[in-house]
Amino acid sequence: MALELGPHKIRVNAVNPTVVMTPMGQAAWSDPHKAKTMLDRIPLGKFAGESEVEHVVDAILFLLSDRSGMTTGSTMPVEGGFWAC
Repeated sequence: MALELGPHKIRVNAVNPTVVMTPMGQAAWSDPHKAKTMLDRIPLGKFAGESEVEHVVDAILFLLSDRSGMTTGSTMPVEGGFWAC
């Protein structure tokens, strides 16, 4: 999409969070054993808490801003390092 829409000055990006502890996230990850398995794979060692949804919002606001004017065709992870290599 970025290749197709770029010539029209339209940027195409995505934000990719892992677990965000919204009510749905809390329901899905309330089992401590299940949560520990996932948390052990996240270098920062935490899920984005309900009060930390701002981390995802901040990524979106950045991509909407003029400061990201040269960013297109990208996926921005907001996942505490889950996909770090």
